[in-house]
Amino acid sequence: MLKKVTGKNLFMKQVMRPALLNSRPASFWGIEELPERLDTISINTGELQEYLLVIKPGSDVINKVASEKENFSRLYLSNEQVITTSHISVAGFLAKESMEETLIRWIQRICIRHKSFTVTLNNYSGFPPHTVYLRVQDHEPFQQLAQQLRIIDEYVQSNGCPEVKLVTRPHLSIAKQLPEKVYEKAIQDYSQKIFCESFTAGELMLLRKRTNSDEEKVINIFRLQPQENNLFN
Repeated sequence: MLKKVTGKNLFMKQVMRPALLNSRPASFWGIEELPERLDTISINTGELQEYLLVIKPGSDVINKVASEKENFSRLYLSNEQVITTSHISVAGFLAKESMEETLIRWIQRICIRHKSFTVTLNNYSGFPPHTVYLRVQDHEPFQQLAQQLRIIDEYVQSNGCPEVKLVTRPHLSIAKQLPEKVYEKAIQDYSQKIFCESFTAGELMLLRKRTNSDEEKVINIFRLQPQENNLFN
């Protein structure tokens, strides 16, 4: 039986536990992106909830991304429904709902030490053979944030849950789960298109997805420290 780890010792501990699962489906454990559903992994997830930690662009960027998604749907998906959510995933994990209060405290503790940063979405790329996305130009702020969030994995695994999935290639999806032929046509076209928009990432949002549903509930919003303004210094 795993011993529950709490308090300062856990928060300061830097050594991660080995993965609890030996068999990990590529759809969840691949390094390229988070899956469509985290609760499809081969584990008894009856009491586990699916959580996503995300960064949401400002309204101006969201509107422009929404327009791009609508154009994509019209050109390549005909009657298919367009993706409506627009966020950049930072981490995904499965946890018990009873763990939420502790998770919120620890994520908050991390965020108050992390400064806001600029995110630039620069042109298109893809995850063959199924996803077309907008590229995040600078990965370094996300990598720094992910490094700090690794301590959450210790707590999650100590409570018998799978390890936290930290995104290594941040991106904003335009279309997912495409048929391979549609993807090949779309990525050829979109490799010639230009898109460049920036926004300030000033907060992280913790979402919980309902079981067997794509509906997302906002559990908490975590503010990052404001960027330094040296204009008058």
